[in-house]
Amino acid sequence: MTTSKPRVGEQVEETSYPLLDGTSVSIGQPKDKWTMLFVYRGRHCPRCKRFLNKLNAVLADWTKVLDVLVVSADTKEKAQADKEEFGWDFDLAYGMNEAQMRSLGLYVSEPLSEAETTDIFAEPGAFAIRPNGTLMLVDISNGPAARPDLEELLDGMIFNITNDRPVRGTA
Repeated sequence: MTTSKPRVGEQVEETSYPLLDGTSVSIGQPKDKWTMLFVYRGRHCPRCKRFLNKLNAVLADWTKVLDVLVVSADTKEKAQADKEEFGWDFDLAYGMNEAQMRSLGLYVSEPLSEAETTDIFAEPGAFAIRPNGTLMLVDISNGPAARPDLEELLDGMIFNITNDRPVRGTA
């Protein structure tokens, strides 16, 4: 199975992710507000935790403008352990499967050892989704070291939303 680049300006595949509170959240369908989806590698990744701690610290600024959803392939137990350890306030989903990873064009990795984790996982990604369910912006990485600057990304998203900017990079 290969990874294909997601198409900005096109409908995101409708996908539902379970949340820790027993409900679920969906992307790719119409809603009232923009959504920023952040995919992280999972509990085994210290860089992910640093990034998500930074996100949590500025979450109030983000949620004024967009719904924020964070997801990984982790089990419910691992996701719950992270949420409890770090006190994250954002919606935290878990159980992302390989088909869902690939539908977003994410890079998929196998663990280097059982000390890392035991199952495949997605490398990091950030996706801005318009209220109509179409993809506006995508930022994916093939490893843990490359992440968007949260302040710059939010500033850009505020500009895009306020000015109803068109999708770029379609050619």
